[in-house]
Amino acid sequence: VQLVESGGGLVQPGGSLRLSCAASGFTFSRHAMSWYRQAPGKERELVAGITSAGGSTNYADSVKGRFTISRDNAKNTVYLQMNSLKPEDTAVYYCHGSRWSNDYWGQGTQVTVSS
Repeated sequence: VQLVESGGGLVQPGGSLRLSCAASGFTFSRHAMSWYRQAPGKERELVAGITSAGGSTNYADSVKGRFTISRDNAKNTVYLQMNSLKPEDTAVYYCHGSRWSNDYWGQGTQVTVSS
């Protein structure tokens, strides 16, 4: 099982980034997918989630209206479009897949929002 995140980097406040997470080794289309983040000295927190077929999404209050989670089951990939980025969005962002007892994590990608 692999979850490989990409798309992180350094961006100025107000800018945008699109994170991608490529999945392999499991039946992607049957798993709910999420993005989490962890800032230095803080606990890991849920940013956004999407159901297996993509019919339902949920977001942390802090990112509602700015971030959009989506998935392409034909490409085994989940995305996180991040707009209007703020310095407080700086964190390592992790991709997560779950179904029943399955619990998969990626290695994370750093997002830094700074001028």
